[in-house]
Amino acid sequence: MEPLPAPGPTSVRITGDYYQFLAVWEACVTLLRENAACVPNPIQTVGVEYDGVGNVDDVVLLRDTPPSTYKQVKYTVDSSTPVNEEYLTKPSPAGGNSVLKKIALAWQKLTADGDSADLVLATNRAPDPSDELVAVRDARTGLLMPKAAAGGPNSKLGKARARWAQAAGLTEIELGELLSALRFDLAQDMVRYQETLGWLMAITGLRHDQRAVEEGAAWVAKMVREGRRELTLEMVQSAVGDLDLKAGPARAVLSIATLKPDPLAPNADHILDWVDRFDGDSDFDKRHPLDPNTWAQLQTDIEAASGRLPAGSTAISVTGSFRLAPAFLVGTTFRMVTGTDLAIVQGPQLWSSTDPYDTALVPDVAEHRINQGDELAVAIAVATDPTADVLDYLREQNLPVSKLLVYTPPGGGAKDTSIPDGSAGNALAVGIRDHLRRQTRPVQRLHLFLASPRGLALLLGHRWNRLCQTVVYEDIKVGEGYQPAFTVQA
Repeated sequence: MEPLPAPGPTSVRITGDYYQFLAVWEACVTLLRENAACVPNPIQTVGVEYDGVGNVDDVVLLRDTPPSTYKQVKYTVDSSTPVNEEYLTKPSPAGGNSVLKKIALAWQKLTADGDSADLVLATNRAPDPSDELVAVRDARTGLLMPKAAAGGPNSKLGKARARWAQAAGLTEIELGELLSALRFDLAQDMVRYQETLGWLMAITGLRHDQRAVEEGAAWVAKMVREGRRELTLEMVQSAVGDLDLKAGPARAVLSIATLKPDPLAPNADHILDWVDRFDGDSDFDKRHPLDPNTWAQLQTDIEAASGRLPAGSTAISVTGSFRLAPAFLVGTTFRMVTGTDLAIVQGPQLWSSTDPYDTALVPDVAEHRINQGDELAVAIAVATDPTADVLDYLREQNLPVSKLLVYTPPGGGAKDTSIPDGSAGNALAVGIRDHLRRQTRPVQRLHLFLASPRGLALLLGHRWNRLCQTVVYEDIKVGEGYQPAFTVQA
């Protein structure tokens, strides 16, 4: 790719405006989803450069019951100004109040009557890892608290708190209250922001390609040009119709994270954050719970999720980063017999359990005799072929199985492009389940090993009924084999 020329002042201004329009459109999409999914205390109106709220007026998400959300959006063309003490406390070029002082004044105004307020500094600037207070920001919540309160007045954190409080015109106690309400939504570069917004549009039942994202932002720009500072539900619904953005139902959102924080967690109706409870130093290493946490605890949390979502939720999207065994368990938790339409982001697509198909895909099946008992082992070999590893594991652990059945897509064998979309995923899930129903009639327990797209694991679990008790295994790591994760009654 050819390098782009340095942006001029007009380019910087236009790009900064577009970044803000994306933030407003994100709020509009959240307004749609929350009202359609009947979440408690949904957004009622989206404000743009909203009057009377001080310097956090770029995007305002107004709710009937506090806290409403007030965002200050800051865009920069490069990484020369990270978010740190200097950036936050430095007076403006004209000698006016600093970013932190402006936010503090707005917070005092918004909470003067005793109401709470949710404040956000949203920017593509990255956090400065060398800054005492910014470095303790919790990536899951965006908050500096509670870690920012650690240490005495003579500690590095204590001295930084004193400097920040002075710059903000607050006492240190007031600064602590502000930092408990101020989220730092950082490092949201343009590409990542548009990608996350596309996912949010997908779970809201909208078209979510790049063109759809840009059309939403363009509609916001039109509203701004017309001087409209309050965008209502009716206005946004009308825009969706005019732009032909509707693609499906708006969904309740279940966020599950075991590998890395979920960027859609702030929009979720229920969050299971197990990132710090899984073993491993990187996203790629996290494959099993870190003692004393257990698979059984995670199973309890996932199976309880149905009671944590808005009452009457029948269309549900699952977001976050997790491996195949949890994906399968989510599918069984919200099985088809419950009447749930279950969906998950798979690459650039949204795979739904209601994606239509004509006929079931009958899988190819390979059988390997084990002769160690009367139970059954099953490997789903779609993305890759785990047969050799599963056979080694079954024999090393002396599991009481009679044979291993290996299911692959019809005609093509295992490859990572073998399932093109949700319709094919549903068709193959039904084909595997129907074949297994015949195989498990005399069997009391089944041992399941998955090597598939995560979407297929979820869709397979969604249709996992009229079978037998199933032990689901997670691939721990090359050289270490598998680990039993969950036991599902089917």
